[in-house]
Amino acid sequence: MSQVKIMGILNATPDSFFEGSRLINQKAVDVAGKMLEEGADILDIGGQSTRPGAIPVSASEEADRVLPVLENIAAAFSNVAISVDTFYCSVAKQAVIAGANMVNDISAGDDDPEMLPFIAQNNISYVAMHKKGNPQTMQKNPEYKNVTETVIEYFRLKEELFQSLGINQWIIDPGFGFGKTIEHNFQLLREMQAFRTFGKPVLVGISRKSMIWKTLQTTAENALNGTTALHMSALMNGADILRVHDVKEAKECVSLYQAVYG
Repeated sequence: MSQVKIMGILNATPDSFFEGSRLINQKAVDVAGKMLEEGADILDIGGQSTRPGAIPVSASEEADRVLPVLENIAAAFSNVAISVDTFYCSVAKQAVIAGANMVNDISAGDDDPEMLPFIAQNNISYVAMHKKGNPQTMQKNPEYKNVTETVIEYFRLKEELFQSLGINQWIIDPGFGFGKTIEHNFQLLREMQAFRTFGKPVLVGISRKSMIWKTLQTTAENALNGTTALHMSALMNGADILRVHDVKEAKECVSLYQAVYG
């Protein structure tokens, strides 16, 4: 990817880990407009919290949360790139009909056997993320012999599967915070260049996550400065897409990165 993209997070949920990202109704449209003005390239709309310990909601409830927000945003802004954050194929199908042109799946197709055939048949851009376990179990003492090697091998197998299905427009998300300790997350960040071997864009989702605020002994609400610092590290290590709560600051980070490194 020649130019770094900014993906703005829009959570149509009552319980996302960062309170400032919880959006419904007209507020979601207003925030979407602000994000686009500030330089967001993609809007990522989700209806389910996947923070550690979160209780999953059904596909129908997730659809009820996501679709009105997605439809309103698609109607309000022309030619906007919209991603739907879901591991349910049924939600992805409805979202694409409503105007989404990307699916962001934290399970990379592992949680719903219908997802990958749907992606292949419709030639949709697809974010495949690595996670270990599920939101209820993933942070209960996750262990790896070598986290980077494990995640790389996971995507090697996914690459073979995607090729067999004809899925070409896929994006790698190493899954920061999804079944990883803080130390695992920082190792992945340091060693992100390893993911360049796939020749696919790499998405980094670290915005206001606990790897930042726990390290700084603060809170998610006070983790913007730390997020920006690690966004620069991510860019220096090869990130193509930053998935963020704070578009303006992320865009400024990208601009400064490009001013320094071209």
